[in-house]
Amino acid sequence: MRERRVAQGARRAREFEAFVAGAAGRLLQTATLLTAETPDDNPRARRLLTHALAHTYATWDRLRGEDPYDRTRQQLAVRFARGAWHRHGLFRPPRDGVLRVLGPQERLILVLRLYEGVAEEQTAALLGLPVERVRTICLRAMATVLHPPRGAAPKKKVVEVAPS
Repeated sequence: MRERRVAQGARRAREFEAFVAGAAGRLLQTATLLTAETPDDNPRARRLLTHALAHTYATWDRLRGEDPYDRTRQQLAVRFARGAWHRHGLFRPPRDGVLRVLGPQERLILVLRLYEGVAEEQTAALLGLPVERVRTICLRAMATVLHPPRGAAPKKKVVEVAPS
């Protein structure tokens, strides 16, 4: 009995390692886009991915034919949304990153829809939003990314000239 359990544990570890070797790069890119960090400096994205992979590993034996990539991506989205919701009052916009001009919800929907290719219906179900709301947020986020709001114009320095 013990030998069988050890063999199952070793098989599980090999399968999970193979999954991580194949999917970790894209999942890290997804997490980096969600957190709006730069690819070179992304500690929040790495932490988010680590938690999502830990959850996937914990439920590995219960996947039963489910796609582990899809499960991990869902876990990334849920953890990001939950974290953004809890930090809503303390939210500081990221300094760097391609999607820094977007809010957390807009970033999440845009990444799921455009980068990950998740259907509107699935995104809406995952986030508990109506499909029309997801579509509206996605369109608004795309418009914001394509045409970012301009910052305040720098004040011109006024030079006074003494009369001659």
